[in-house]
Amino acid sequence: MGAVYPYGQLVRAAARTPVSFVPRRTLTSTPIYRAQDDNQKPGFLSSFSDWFAKKKEAAASEKQKEATEKGWAVGGSGAKPKSAHTPAAPKREEGGLGASSIFADDIGSSGPKPSRKKEQLQEQQQAGQEAPVPLEQRNKDRMQLALNPNPKAQLRWETKMVTREIRKRGRVPKAVQIQRTERESLSKSHWFKTSVKKLGPLARQIAGKNIDEAILQMRFSKKKAAKDVLEHLEHAKNVAMVRAGMGLAAQEGEKSERPKPITVTFKDGERKKITDPTSIYIQQAWVNRGPYGFGMDHRARGQINRLRPPATGLSVLLKEEKTRIREWQDREADALRKRKSQLWTQLPDRKISAQNQYYSW
Repeated sequence: MGAVYPYGQLVRAAARTPVSFVPRRTLTSTPIYRAQDDNQKPGFLSSFSDWFAKKKEAAASEKQKEATEKGWAVGGSGAKPKSAHTPAAPKREEGGLGASSIFADDIGSSGPKPSRKKEQLQEQQQAGQEAPVPLEQRNKDRMQLALNPNPKAQLRWETKMVTREIRKRGRVPKAVQIQRTERESLSKSHWFKTSVKKLGPLARQIAGKNIDEAILQMRFSKKKAAKDVLEHLEHAKNVAMVRAGMGLAAQEGEKSERPKPITVTFKDGERKKITDPTSIYIQQAWVNRGPYGFGMDHRARGQINRLRPPATGLSVLLKEEKTRIREWQDREADALRKRKSQLWTQLPDRKISAQNQYYSW
């Protein structure tokens, strides 16, 4: 009523004119709720729902009575016949312990039983059945289908390797010979929370030094990134000793078997006395730029600046002192060859003969 004729206008109209005003009737109406009386007769819908519920209860009770007479089990979805022997879940089997196990005494006779697979194997052996053939006794021709699916490609690769070895009259290339006779180990670190500008001087500081000397330098360095470099150098040393077998000859050999110390000269003119050719040194050390992180710098007046903290990695190439000795010998031989090529040899002092003022032709 208020949407069609506002109440304020009705009040003002009634105050101005004594004529009573009756607005027109709208389609909306308010339902009337009455309290239910016990003596009141139920309606058609309520009586129909009560009749349907009573009929459903009667059918369910009759169905349950029939199931109990036949010995069935009544479930939520319907009646199902009871099984005389309900199958139980299989028991979990556990493996046994070996005779040399330290826990065998604690378990005792009440320990776990042997597995089903082991029992079947014992039964097959007792029955005289053939046991599975071990890998060494299997037919290799049948296994070639899985081990070598493309024999022609393998033959081509073997021919290529043999041809490479006998090329240049059987002489092995210098790079291959160095890889066979000298040992090396490359170690790359994880990302350090520092920049290339800060980690570069530390990489230049340890390059060319012995691994133990470089570790000592990083231990007493005041740089913040020196701690991460120290941990990486210790890890690289362990990896080189375990995987490549570097730096072990001095520990295994006796003092009488050690070679005599030799003094080498580097490219920059520095001299060094090498007592152990198998000691590890850092031949190269370089830094790698990593991904940038994300950070927030909270400033005044609610402003936030975006920070990009950098990450940098360190890579070191470790070699033995044999490499330094070989490089020094190569430089000396090259310098001697150049000096010999520039030498001038004077002609012998002897009498000139068979000279003529005319040409010989």
